[in-house]
Amino acid sequence: MKKIVFLPLDERPCNADFPKMLFHVPEIRLVQPAVLGNKKQPADLEHICAFLQRECADADGLVLSMDMLLYGGLLPSRLHHFSRDQVRERFELVGRLRENFPDLKIFAFQTIMRCPKNSSAEEEPDYYGEYGHEIWRLGQLRHKQQLDLPQQEQLDDVQAKIPAACLEDYLARRRFNLEFVLDALELAAAGILDVLVIPQDDSSPYGFTAMDQQHVRDRIAQRSLQTKVLLYPGADELGCTLLTRMVLALEGRRPYVYVAYSSEKAPFVTSLYEDRPVGETIKYQLLAAGCRQAVCRREADFVLAVNCPSGNIQGAYAQPCRLREYTVERSLPAFMLFMQDCVEQGIPVTVGDIAFLNGGDLELVQMLNSQGLLMQVAGYAGWNTSSNTLGTAIAQGVHFWLWADTAAHRDFLLLRYLEDAGYCSDARRYVYENMLDKLNCTYFDTRAVRGPVSEFVHARLEMFVQQYLSSIAPYVCIQDCWHPWKRMFEMGIKACFQPAE
Repeated sequence: MKKIVFLPLDERPCNADFPKMLFHVPEIRLVQPAVLGNKKQPADLEHICAFLQRECADADGLVLSMDMLLYGGLLPSRLHHFSRDQVRERFELVGRLRENFPDLKIFAFQTIMRCPKNSSAEEEPDYYGEYGHEIWRLGQLRHKQQLDLPQQEQLDDVQAKIPAACLEDYLARRRFNLEFVLDALELAAAGILDVLVIPQDDSSPYGFTAMDQQHVRDRIAQRSLQTKVLLYPGADELGCTLLTRMVLALEGRRPYVYVAYSSEKAPFVTSLYEDRPVGETIKYQLLAAGCRQAVCRREADFVLAVNCPSGNIQGAYAQPCRLREYTVERSLPAFMLFMQDCVEQGIPVTVGDIAFLNGGDLELVQMLNSQGLLMQVAGYAGWNTSSNTLGTAIAQGVHFWLWADTAAHRDFLLLRYLEDAGYCSDARRYVYENMLDKLNCTYFDTRAVRGPVSEFVHARLEMFVQQYLSSIAPYVCIQDCWHPWKRMFEMGIKACFQPAE
């Protein structure tokens, strides 16, 4: 049995629970801290450091979120008041782990601080709730000024709208974050980190984050780290992605993956919140997960079936969508028959459903249901951004290739249908539009982790099962629903697939 120590990005189910669920197999002993933070409240960092030193002593691999180690989580990385010396002490722990345990494989990931467009303090410093849009706009203008691009607004006029103290605090936080990201590159250069991924939580072409990303790209090139340090869109899927790579590295295996699309133009589509065509993103996702792209289906160990329109990707709330990009220029029937052929020929096929942002394609799920393929595929994902979805689908494909049809596979596959299609594309909108006002709640305040809102979600999901998952409905058991951060955006769901005896 291989032991892997895992330090997640934060405590949300997508980061802390998905990897644990997917790699809950007899061959792997996955160990992670029992207690993490709570949204803006950082984790107990003394506990985290002690955990790493203790558990890595007899481990084969470590998958490490540097944001959790340095700051106590993703949101605390944007909000903390730690001194450089405090963060530096935790940073240096990585070098001590390498020195003390030279055979330990260390795969790490670290985010670059984002700069959202909207004025909201939900995940940013308090002043961002009032001046966030102006800060974002200032970043756009400064970046375009550097590139000698034309601007419709005056930089000084926008900057004058932001209190000097707020702007200096924000820029100081960015410099702090970037300093340690660049230092992490040096850990990779020195061989202390075997693999480093810098996920792009914000992939806007211009702005403060884009400028920081260019600094990182330049340093990667200067240090010749292009194959050891990867910078591409994503974030919340990285736990699954790097655990997949760790398992493959420990097993000495490298699967080849054939990529098929529901539209001929899909590889050239740039998804929302990302900076490159889907086909280029997939190359990075496969590389980060320890896979290689196959040139034909015959040489593939499994297939990644990518459901994507020919352009103009819409949000999940736009369903049903009658745009040409989703109808005339995409063939779901042919896509479905291709997947059916793969299954009949014994070729595992995992579905990356990126047709919509922030939710699965309900029409595709209906077709999987009617064709009896829901539990025959090797994986399915359709949540949040394209990269979040693709990384999760690839991890499932590798899981199935290694261990076939396990209980862990079935439960996680069911969860994806319930959460990605059931919650993100149906129940979230229904409860938001019909229940929140009656309950005196809002999208960003459900008032309780478990309460009336989560009860309505549970009831709506039961209806979803009967309508969209009817072929497996007798075997679906939804055990719990909760809102980890007391808001509607993400949902915790516990469910299991109970096949007939």
